[in-house]
Amino acid sequence: MDSPTNFKVSLSFLLLLVGIASAQLSSTFYSSSCPKALSTIKSAVDSAVSSEARMGASLLRLHFHDCFVNGCDASVLLDDTANFTGEKTAGPNANSLRGFGVVDTIKTRLESLCPGVFSCADILAVAARDSVVALGGPSWTVQLGRRDSTTASLSAANTNLPAPTLNLSALITSFSNKGFNAKELVALSGSHTIGQARCTTFRARLYNEANINSSFATSLKANCPSSGGDNNLSPLDVTTPNTFDNAYFKNLVSQKGLLHSDQQLFSGGSTNAQVNAYSSNPGSFSTDFANAMVKMGNLSPLTGTNGQIRTDCKKVN
Repeated sequence: MDSPTNFKVSLSFLLLLVGIASAQLSSTFYSSSCPKALSTIKSAVDSAVSSEARMGASLLRLHFHDCFVNGCDASVLLDDTANFTGEKTAGPNANSLRGFGVVDTIKTRLESLCPGVFSCADILAVAARDSVVALGGPSWTVQLGRRDSTTASLSAANTNLPAPTLNLSALITSFSNKGFNAKELVALSGSHTIGQARCTTFRARLYNEANINSSFATSLKANCPSSGGDNNLSPLDVTTPNTFDNAYFKNLVSQKGLLHSDQQLFSGGSTNAQVNAYSSNPGSFSTDFANAMVKMGNLSPLTGTNGQIRTDCKKVN
C-alpha cells in the first residue's frame, strides 16, 4: 500500500497534469495586471464596427484564421521576415484578411495602459467576441492567457484553412482535424451571417451550379461577371448582411448560399437537419455558436513561459 507521502506526491502530480490540460486559460487572467483591458478593447471594436459594419466580420475572421493555423497564437498577424514567410500571403488570406489596423490601435492603447502584459492572441479572441455582440449576436466569456508565437507558417495556412470550394465531406474533415464535429461545423459556418466575399470566391457557383436560387443568381451576376471584377464584393447573407442572426441558415434552405461551401451544408447531405434546426431556432444557434467559439479559442494556445507578449503585433520582439 502507498504511504501517505507517496499518495500526496501522486495527487499533486495529478493536479499538475489537470492544470496543464486546461491550458491555463482563465477569464480573469488580466483582472489585476490590466483591469481596464476588456473595456478598452470593447470601446475600440464598437467604434470600428459603427464606422464600418463589415469590420466586425473581418475581426471575427482574423481570430478564426489565427486559431486554425497552429493554434490561437497571433501568428496570422506577423509580417514576413528574413527568417520566415508569414501567413498574410497564404491563398485564403491574401487580398482578403483585414482588420490589422484595428488590432494595432487596440495594442497601442493596451501598451500604454499595461506595457508588455496583454497578448495579441488574446486581443484577437476578445475582438472576435465583441464584434459579434456589436452586430447583435450572442456573447460568451472569453478565456484568456494565450501568448504570442515567435514564428508563422505560410504552408500551414495554405493547408489548414478550409477553402470556399470544398464539398461537405471535405468541410467535415477539415473541421474534424481541429476537433470539431459536424454540428459545430454548421454552427461556426453561421459566422457567414455577416461579412462579404469577393466575386472570385463564388463566380464558379454563380455560373456553373444548379442548386442556386435563380433570381438570387441573376441579382449577383451584375456585380460578378463571368470574367473580370474579381474583387467586387457581395454580402454572404443577402437578407440581413450587417446583423448577426440566423438568416444565413434560412438563406441556405432557400438555396441562397453565396459560397459553394455554404450551400454544401444544405444540399441533401448529413448536415441538412442541423441547418433546418438553426433556421427555425435562433436561440439554439446562438448558444451553439458561442460554445463553439470558446472551444475554437482553446485550440493549442501558448501559455506559461511559451511564446512571448509581443509589443507590436506585426513583429516578434
